[in-house]
Amino acid sequence: MTLSALPARADAVVIGGGVIGTSAAYHLAEAGVNTVLLERGSLGGGASAHTAGMVRTYFPGNPGTGQMAVRSLNAYHDFARHTGSPLGLKRLGFMALFTDEQQIADFEAGHQAQQAAGVQVGLISAREAARLNPLINERAVLAAAWSPEAYHVDGLDIVRGYAAAARNHGARLFTHTPVTRIDDDNTVHTPQGSIKAGSIVCTAGPWSGEVASMASVDLPMRPHAIEMLFTDIPPAPHRELPMTLHATSGLRIRSWKDRILLAMGAPKDAETREAWLGRIAGHLGTLFPALDGIGLHRAWSGDFDASPTNTAFIGEHPTRRFLYAAGFTGAGLCQAPAAGEKLRDLLIAK
Repeated sequence: MTLSALPARADAVVIGGGVIGTSAAYHLAEAGVNTVLLERGSLGGGASAHTAGMVRTYFPGNPGTGQMAVRSLNAYHDFARHTGSPLGLKRLGFMALFTDEQQIADFEAGHQAQQAAGVQVGLISAREAARLNPLINERAVLAAAWSPEAYHVDGLDIVRGYAAAARNHGARLFTHTPVTRIDDDNTVHTPQGSIKAGSIVCTAGPWSGEVASMASVDLPMRPHAIEMLFTDIPPAPHRELPMTLHATSGLRIRSWKDRILLAMGAPKDAETREAWLGRIAGHLGTLFPALDGIGLHRAWSGDFDASPTNTAFIGEHPTRRFLYAAGFTGAGLCQAPAAGEKLRDLLIAK
C-alpha cells in the first residue's frame, strides 16, 4: 500500500487494481504516461482472485475473444522478460464436450474463424477425449473440441508482476482508496483526497458500471455470481486433468491438487442451492461416472463483470476522456495483456 498522499493530477487515473487495471497501469507507465491507479481494496482482491486460474485461447463461438487471448498468451510467455516476474505457466489443455449434433455443426462452421484468430483447436472423437481425461464417460459424449494451449497460472502472480513493473516505470498505485465521486472535469474524489485526471481508465470489474455512472457514462453491465466447488478427494487417484467444459450445461472441471475443482455458475433466480447442487451432481454422474455421488464443498465465490454478449467492452467515451475495459465474464486473466495494450493505444492516440 502506498502511504504518500494522492498527487494533484495525473495523465491517466486507472480505477480498479485487478488483472486488467494493473495491466493497464503497466502498459501506460511503460509508454511514459504519468499514471496513478486507485484500488478500493487490495490489489487483485476482486474478481481476479475468484477464478479457476486458467488462461486459454479457445472460446467456443467467439473467435474475437480468442484473438485477444492468443495475443495475451504470447505476452504471458514473455512476461518475465518484460516485468521481471516469472509466471510459472503449466500446460493442462482445454476441452469442450459436445453432447448434441448441433454443437458439432456449430464448431465446424466456426473452425476457420478460430484458426484465422490464431487459436489452436480441433475436433476429436469421444474416445480420444476419454484418453485425455479418463473421467469422461465416452458413451455420453459425441465428440469434443481440444485446444492444447491452456495453462494453469496464479492470477495474483499476474497482478503482482504487473503492479511491480508499473511502479518501476513510475506509476503510483494506491490501495484501500475507493472512488466516491467523479466530476465533469475528470476530478476523481476519494476519502484520501482528490486527483485531476487527464484521462480516466475504468477497469473496476463488476463495479465498472457503477464507476462509469459516476462519470455519466453508460456501460450496460450485468454482473453475475459464480461459485467454485471442490469435490471430496476422489476414491482413485487421477493424473492431472485438462480443464473440461460441458458445452450444454456450462459445467467445468479441472484438477486442483488431490481434488477436482468445478464450476457451473450459481443458483438461478428462485432456485435453491440444494437444487443447483443437484443439477451439478446429475451432470457429474452422467459425464464423469467416477464422480457420481461425490461430496461437493464451497471453494470460493465471487462476482464477475459480464456484458450482454459475454464479449468485453474496450473503448472510450465519444465526448469525454473516459476509457474502459470491462465485461470480461470471467475471462479477464485470458485477455489482460491485450486489454492493457488496447487501452494504452487508445489513450496515446487521443
